[in-house]
Amino acid sequence: MDDLFPPFAPDPNESKPRRFKPIPFRMIAPNMITLLALCLGLTAIRLAFEGKFEPAVISVVVAAVLDGIDGRVARLLKGTSRFGAELDSLADFLNFGCAPALILYGFALHHLKSVGWIVSLVFAIAMALRLARFNAMLDDPNRPEWKKDFFVGMPAPAGALTSMLPLYLHFLGLTFESWAAPVLLVYVLCIALLVVSTVPTFSGKTWGKRVPREHVLPIFLVLVVVFGLVISFPFETMVTLAVLYLAFVPIGAMQYRRRAKLDAIPSTSDEVHEPTA
Repeated sequence: MDDLFPPFAPDPNESKPRRFKPIPFRMIAPNMITLLALCLGLTAIRLAFEGKFEPAVISVVVAAVLDGIDGRVARLLKGTSRFGAELDSLADFLNFGCAPALILYGFALHHLKSVGWIVSLVFAIAMALRLARFNAMLDDPNRPEWKKDFFVGMPAPAGALTSMLPLYLHFLGLTFESWAAPVLLVYVLCIALLVVSTVPTFSGKTWGKRVPREHVLPIFLVLVVVFGLVISFPFETMVTLAVLYLAFVPIGAMQYRRRAKLDAIPSTSDEVHEPTA
């Protein structure tokens, strides 16, 4: 019986108790922003259950804004970490996969009963697959530098915000009756396909690293105008941004193909002019 319950004996090699090093605040700040976005996504789900679709949509929009900030704050403060990357992916799945799917189901897809629920599942699972593929591509050492300007497929925040375009129109006075549910179903399926597709879209992550001095004041003015439009005409602005983004998807694909052809030209010429032994 003594072998079953041996007495506790401290490790003789540990002469001193372990002391964990304090974590600098710059490592914590980006994760705090991600957690705030996660709280907004959970709150959006609760508001959707209560039928308060307008504040639910606003919560998802603000979560998308915070998602665009946390990564830049982490890189600015040099506080990037593996923990933060995993937390960001989990928050993105809930904020931009689960929350929009449940909001759309409660808004109109529930009229189609089981079919509407299946479409909501497809949208959420498509977002999970897109995020998993994004995380896997980060570890690709052979990825060219210019491809960092493009996403493979529609990014998660853009997919969530464009999928809620019918709700923006509803808040502006356009009524959606039960007969419009099939149209919404087709639209949500199209957005889900764009999310998991290999269609390249602009990322914008490398923009703004170096801003020309003459562009600083115009950028400030544009920022003030955009902020005023969002505050004064929030859903009109969201409709405009969603439509413009969908219109620029084929333009981004064309730009990607053009740069891919330019990138392939040097390798082809090297093979042609390679000296023979």
